[in-house]
Amino acid sequence: MTRCGALLLALLAISFSIGGEALPQTPERIYRLGVLSMSPGTLQRLRTVMFPELARLGFTEGRNFIVETRFGPVEELPTLARQLTAANPDAIIAAGNAIDAAQQATSTIAIIGAFIGEDPIAAGFAASLAHPGGNVTGVVMLARELEGKRLQLLHEAVPGGSRIAALAVSPDQHASTFAAMRPVASHEGLTLLPFYAAVPEDYPSTFAAMRGAGASALQILSAPQFFTNASTLAELALKARLPTMCEWRSMAAQGCLLGYGPDYTELQRRVADHVARILRGAAPGDLPIEQPTHYEFAVNMKTAAALGLTVPPAILARADEVIE
Repeated sequence: MTRCGALLLALLAISFSIGGEALPQTPERIYRLGVLSMSPGTLQRLRTVMFPELARLGFTEGRNFIVETRFGPVEELPTLARQLTAANPDAIIAAGNAIDAAQQATSTIAIIGAFIGEDPIAAGFAASLAHPGGNVTGVVMLARELEGKRLQLLHEAVPGGSRIAALAVSPDQHASTFAAMRPVASHEGLTLLPFYAAVPEDYPSTFAAMRGAGASALQILSAPQFFTNASTLAELALKARLPTMCEWRSMAAQGCLLGYGPDYTELQRRVADHVARILRGAAPGDLPIEQPTHYEFAVNMKTAAALGLTVPPAILARADEVIE
């Protein structure tokens, strides 16, 4: 061995050990990820879809990031957001009304939002979708337009019904959604009947009121709470003999007659990508707010059979999934 080669081996040996013991590795940084939502079910959905994608991108819960959560009704979100930002997370995931509460609480912590029915530019969260410019980015679902599409699909599936109940969380939360749905209802010759249920304890009396109003079908509007309680709502709708349209394909699998909405897995993967890039140092204002590229439509034939309903062939032909 040459003198130069021996010296190189000696240097390598020193770099890996001192006195026969391995040098300690620099501890991996532990990131703190905040989650703010009106529904506790949000965290479980993140762990099912988004967190595995985040792990693929190099961030695993319990290894190099931990989760700080705050959940509560809309009126408590501002307080919960201040509590969450006081914990100094590296980024915050928020949806719907929680985005506004989070942004009011901090202008420096990155917020990755799922905008449901709200235009982030008109609401002042972003200068543009391509370049938001502030501390908020994420994905946007134009729920008001989607609710109109859902109403049309429900009417096509149940053409004999003209009195359509629409379940919302509160008048304030869904006022703009109803405003967008009414022209569609008018065009289709439908009567739209608003009903509200802020918590699951309100569901039985609300469904009784729908029956009393003579509703012939039901549309459950976009809300994290309704997504979390999809099985309960579907069961109550079946007992009330109401063919029901829900906001996600998966909700049809849980018992709704119909489910129509963006590809949920795709959206969650995009959120994971935003989180990973921000944890690596990207500025949220430089990351575009993305829109869905794929939509899914599912029909539950078990529910149709239980309701004694014949689903039109045209509806079945358009479905991505027919649940037998």
